[in-house]
Amino acid sequence: MAFTYFFRDYQTLDMIRQHVLPVIGTRRYINIWSAGSAMGQEPYTVAIILRENMGAMIFRNVKIFATDIDTSNLFGKIISEGSYPNEELQRIPANIFAQYFSPDPENPGRCVISEEIRKRVEFHKHNLLSFTPIRTSLGLIICKNVLLHFTEEERIKVYKMFHEALDDNGFLLTEQTQKLPPEVSHLYTPVVMNAQVFRKA
Repeated sequence: MAFTYFFRDYQTLDMIRQHVLPVIGTRRYINIWSAGSAMGQEPYTVAIILRENMGAMIFRNVKIFATDIDTSNLFGKIISEGSYPNEELQRIPANIFAQYFSPDPENPGRCVISEEIRKRVEFHKHNLLSFTPIRTSLGLIICKNVLLHFTEEERIKVYKMFHEALDDNGFLLTEQTQKLPPEVSHLYTPVVMNAQVFRKA
């Protein structure tokens, strides 16, 4: 499991607000895949970014599929409950924390994410090396801190799978250090020069 936390690599995630949301925000249903989601910090961060930048009615049409191989069999419970230790929430901007987090009444020393945000994230156990997507017709796929553990051949197959899973003009967002292999570069069009954000070609 890769180390992560809420609002990690916010500069890259903010590209969703700048470049992705204006396109997918016009769709009736907004389906997003957070691949390699660990305990949910990243998909919940994405959900908060979306909620901050769209109305409540439109936000109800968002579904984020958080997936991980989850060898511990713990991630599903953690994500569904949305309860995290206070020390893991220190990097969250104060205004965001105040709006979307509250003390967990059943677990002292922890805070729980608002129900509005929790309802938009759904966990599924999934192995990327099955090369089968969680679903198709996705507007956005986010995959960070996962592909660096794969061989080059495996990465190529995963990128091809992502391409098939995206809907027309869907977006792919990856870690800054994860460059597209030349074998799949024709499948994606870079959106910006300073981040790994691509649009399905």
